[in-house]
Amino acid sequence: MDLKNAQLDVDNWIKNHGVRYFNELTNMAQLTEEVGEVARIISRRYGEQSEKESDKNKDLGEELADVVFVVLCLANQTGVDLQAAFDKKMDLKTKRDHDRHHNNEKLK
Repeated sequence: MDLKNAQLDVDNWIKNHGVRYFNELTNMAQLTEEVGEVARIISRRYGEQSEKESDKNKDLGEELADVVFVVLCLANQTGVDLQAAFDKKMDLKTKRDHDRHHNNEKLK
């Protein structure tokens, strides 16, 4: 997925199907809600909690996509070029963490 085009896709969707972006605080609350839905699936499906019957048909991929959608909305609203920010972060992590995890005794 190219993040720059994904941001454009979300912006076009908002312009063609939505009325407008929710304000930044509302979208932050939406993001928190969507992350909570992902956490519920993960904790019940892969963690130690039992999965409720009503949660068994929840689609983790769909919930993760909801998180990405809201993140893209927030990036658009705040003028963040998410592709540039992501590329910069990957470069930083690559340089900083090149040997870090290989040298971590806890991960062996």
